[in-house]
Amino acid sequence: MSLKRCLFLLSRAPNRARCLRSTVAVLGKGSAGASAVQRHCTGETGASGFISCRNASSSSAAKPPDTSLFVPLHVKATDNGEGSIGAELTQPLDKSEVLKVLNRFYKRKEMQRLAAENGLDARLFHQAFISFRKYVLESDALGADLHIILNDFCCGAGHVDDLYPYFMRHAKQIFPMLDCMEDLRKISDLRVPANWYPEARAIQRKIIFHAGPTNSGKTHHAIQRYLTAKSGVYCGPLKLLAHEIFEKSNNANVPCDLVTGEERTFVNPEGKQSSHVACTIEMCSVTTPYEVAVIDEIQMIRDLSRGWAWTRALLGLCAEEIHVCGEAAAIDFVTELMYSTGEEVEIRNYKRLTSMTVLDHAVESLDNLHPGDCVVCFNKNDIYSISRQIEARGLECAVIYGSLPPGTKLAQAKKFNDPDDPCKILVATDAIGMGLNLSIKRIIFNSLVKPTVNEKGEKEMDTITTSQALQIAGRAGRFSSMFKEGEVTTMHRDDLPVLKEILSRTVDTIETAGLHPTAEQIEMFAYHLPDATLSNLIDIFVSLSQVDGLYFVCNIDDFKFLADMIQHIPLNLRSRYVFCTAPINRKQPFVCTSFLKFARQFSRDEPLTFDWVCRHVRWPLVAPRNIKDLVHLEAVHLTLDLYLWLSYRFMDMFPDANLIRDIQKELDNIIQEGVRNITRLIRASETNTSSGTGTDAIPDDDIPLHRTFPKDRGLNAEELPEARQQKQGQRRIRGSKMLGYRTLDTRQDGSLSSRLVQEGLLSTDLLEQLQREWAASQANGEDPWKETAGSGRKINSKGKKKNK
Repeated sequence: MSLKRCLFLLSRAPNRARCLRSTVAVLGKGSAGASAVQRHCTGETGASGFISCRNASSSSAAKPPDTSLFVPLHVKATDNGEGSIGAELTQPLDKSEVLKVLNRFYKRKEMQRLAAENGLDARLFHQAFISFRKYVLESDALGADLHIILNDFCCGAGHVDDLYPYFMRHAKQIFPMLDCMEDLRKISDLRVPANWYPEARAIQRKIIFHAGPTNSGKTHHAIQRYLTAKSGVYCGPLKLLAHEIFEKSNNANVPCDLVTGEERTFVNPEGKQSSHVACTIEMCSVTTPYEVAVIDEIQMIRDLSRGWAWTRALLGLCAEEIHVCGEAAAIDFVTELMYSTGEEVEIRNYKRLTSMTVLDHAVESLDNLHPGDCVVCFNKNDIYSISRQIEARGLECAVIYGSLPPGTKLAQAKKFNDPDDPCKILVATDAIGMGLNLSIKRIIFNSLVKPTVNEKGEKEMDTITTSQALQIAGRAGRFSSMFKEGEVTTMHRDDLPVLKEILSRTVDTIETAGLHPTAEQIEMFAYHLPDATLSNLIDIFVSLSQVDGLYFVCNIDDFKFLADMIQHIPLNLRSRYVFCTAPINRKQPFVCTSFLKFARQFSRDEPLTFDWVCRHVRWPLVAPRNIKDLVHLEAVHLTLDLYLWLSYRFMDMFPDANLIRDIQKELDNIIQEGVRNITRLIRASETNTSSGTGTDAIPDDDIPLHRTFPKDRGLNAEELPEARQQKQGQRRIRGSKMLGYRTLDTRQDGSLSSRLVQEGLLSTDLLEQLQREWAASQANGEDPWKETAGSGRKINSKGKKKNK
């Protein structure tokens, strides 16, 4: 190698100091060994930001990143005018010889080890090499420095190890996170979240923990202090609870505002903020000073999805007194958490105000229901079925489940609580566990199996926890109701000993609190990784995040689901992040479609007006004729909620919040009317299903869109402990519809269509469409199977295929 070439390479190399020593070695010995390359690398950071061996070792204590999340970028060769310089100084490259050189480099164990020390594990090294090889072999205009050194290799000069700096330069182009790994680790360091709230740390707060079971008066005592304070904030888990405190405060002549994700209500006619505010916990301010703050249901700090909101409130609220209400299982954890802030915790224990008895006998039949009974189900289809059977016995019942609008829930609760109303039975999901005051004498568990989400974000069926069972059972015999003693039992005899065993356990103590990356943290990540998608940024953040033993990172599957849905829509990062934090039910197809349309319209900088929304939801809507219509109306209500939620984040783009709220109230009334007539709707759905139309079959919107059926899991109905033979010859599986099981009638015919519908391989809607197409083709004298869709072939009269 000539001195002229060496000087040129030195001026253009990605690491000049390293190239200088490598060049000296080349001039002196004709080759440079791997040990020399390693020596040159040790302790140095080049101009291109090499991660040195020393830096890599200093961060070895941190957990290694999940490199499967690193998505390689595509690098194109840019013609900067140097494409012909290398060929002028040397000669055109022989691509076959270059390929041999590259393959020798790839097989060098020393290079693989050196790359691993600089962040390229085996997976990334392989991906980077494939990209580097493609770049070198397919580029017409390689940089002059790389061209010259490759030519030298082909001519037998130099050592293949000298290719390492150029390989790493390319690797950092396709994996930009390698160049800024230490910065990314610092951004995602979540080990001291108390320091995120300097305003709260600037004051000495008094923490008072009101601990006790359901119906012990713990929240009542906290609210009494809240009402006597000069200023206060109530933070609850549900809109209904925030609304209840809002009304209670104003009825006590303490002006109070209401703040939820979809609503802002200011009692001051001029719109000024009151000294008190009742809000959902996600909406609390951590910069506004208060005298008293109340955090309700503190045990939800360990919730896998929403726990971060309780952590933020507990650590960040700027209040002189923080009144925390919840289960005693959270006392030790909250006390330990407050050690990090230097704040002491005062404990006030409460006992249940009324007695609760676990009965020794199950109900076994709906004929044994009494006034004040509440049948608890964990599946909406079970609610439809049981309410239908109850009213078939001449009894009226109220219905409450999670997807109903708040107004409808309150109307149903009022109907059930009214002593003059003939409705004396309630059928509900665990939505009654908090937020509603109900006069219940006896809680009856129809099932003890509930869909849950584990730490990995996977949905599975499991028996309810002791905490959940106590929360639901505690709704019986409340102090303020007409029933001073509560009773708890099950619908089925074999469930009763299981329930007793669950209730006899000690509630699991809380050990960790949830955290969630903020918009600012994700923006800093995006600054370092500008070409990564939001979903990928979140994945890398969680992979690199460091938390101590008191915390965990909340499940972000819903966030990523929305991020992937709108990834193709051009939005700035902050707007994209806000859209993805919208609280929508991703199991509702209509809501997801609306979300997508909202984002697309927003990206065009076109305001989402009242008329636009009305066209989208096809307003005005009519009363539901069957269950399918009712479920759709609930989805429309959630869509309007989504509009209102976005209207407070992007006021100029969602300008008609007041008009939307007006039609949402009308829709609430329509839904209330439908729920009052729910038995007639169920009957209409059953009639349409049995007649073979299938268009009004009872939907199960609790089943995810990506549901897998039992045959995919290698299970069948008989393998579940809940399966039981009924006298009518019908096989019934309780609490298993979340897994995709259908109620199977052994008396049904064995036709192919029936079996396909039963197994979930063919929907009733699709079956009806096929029947219509068959009937139409038969009426026209056509053979519907003569031409197969998408095959490009026809079948002739002799049954042989021929090309078109």
